[in-house]
Amino acid sequence: MKAPYAASPEFSKGRKFSEPAPTYRSEFQRDRDRIIHSTGFRRLEYKTQVFVNHEGDLYRTRLTHSLEVAQIARSIARTLSLDEDLTEAISLAHDIGHTPFGHAGQDALNACMKDYGGFEHNLQSLRIIDELEKNYADFNGLNLCYETREGVLKHCSLKNAANLGDVGERFLKKEQPSLEAQLTNIADQIAYNNHDIDDGIRSGLINIEQMRQMQLFSTQYDKVMWKYPELKGNRRVHETIRRMIGEQVVDLVETSRAKIAEVNPESIEDVRKHSEQLISFSDEMRVHNQELKKYLRENLYFHHKVYRMTRKAHQVIEALFDIFMHDLRLLPPGHLKLARNALVDEGLSGQARVIADYVAGMTDRYATKEYARLFGVDGNVF
Repeated sequence: MKAPYAASPEFSKGRKFSEPAPTYRSEFQRDRDRIIHSTGFRRLEYKTQVFVNHEGDLYRTRLTHSLEVAQIARSIARTLSLDEDLTEAISLAHDIGHTPFGHAGQDALNACMKDYGGFEHNLQSLRIIDELEKNYADFNGLNLCYETREGVLKHCSLKNAANLGDVGERFLKKEQPSLEAQLTNIADQIAYNNHDIDDGIRSGLINIEQMRQMQLFSTQYDKVMWKYPELKGNRRVHETIRRMIGEQVVDLVETSRAKIAEVNPESIEDVRKHSEQLISFSDEMRVHNQELKKYLRENLYFHHKVYRMTRKAHQVIEALFDIFMHDLRLLPPGHLKLARNALVDEGLSGQARVIADYVAGMTDRYATKEYARLFGVDGNVF
């Protein structure tokens, strides 16, 4: 049974375009299904998490990361008596606006767009599900429920919020999102911190002895070695990481339960109007997580081998954006028409946004091939 402050599909704020109620599914289940069947979601299979997709079959991609976030978030939602379907829908869509080459691609595209409104993957995720998907006869986008769209837009500047209609209002009013959205945001952190450790150790860029400097890792690793002293290799790492995830989930659930009990919200509107988010880690676990994030940033994300990929990603994204801006005829026919129309209606900013949509929608390998085709270089850029 769901809690009275959980999001409810029966009392959803609705969709932009009215539709008949689904048969045998809730409104949030329909949202989840539309996301899974979307083009943007399928492309996540070939978009970088940390390592470029072709570097190894076992490394996480944006797709596998999104599935792992959904698993963690849905388990937490069930424990806290929240809406599991909404939680899953938000989890699956939260990275749908990411560029090729991970955060390196986003940073490069944001630099390209600095004079045209900038680029941010949360806003792009909303843009995809609201406008860019072209699958349905009656509307552009996926026409998702307000609650799903709200959860996808995790953060937003007040300037951008003013142009986003209903989902931007909560930032202007300083209101909180649903508990389902709050927990998905933290499940995302749990997933990428712990699974990036796994990929980092698997790649050889970081090692167990280095990770033992981190208290959260070291505590769980010592427990594993005490219980399984003969355990070797990937099994030892996996046992440690799964226990780290479990420890974080338990802390999150217990801390959040205590906060919810203290505030005692009677509805989702009480959650929205509370001064702070109710889903959170304890202070101690928050410190452990910050320690992990700092360590991974300095030792994995800025490792010279990863950083070389980052620089190449910048080169590819910047070159593609620049050449399309200077010669629209190089775009595929559909995007050429959109860019020309946008130029007439909105000027260079409109044209640039269409090009950013095209580049952001590329997978790692498609961006690499486009770069090779347009600049006559070896296709093995990375």
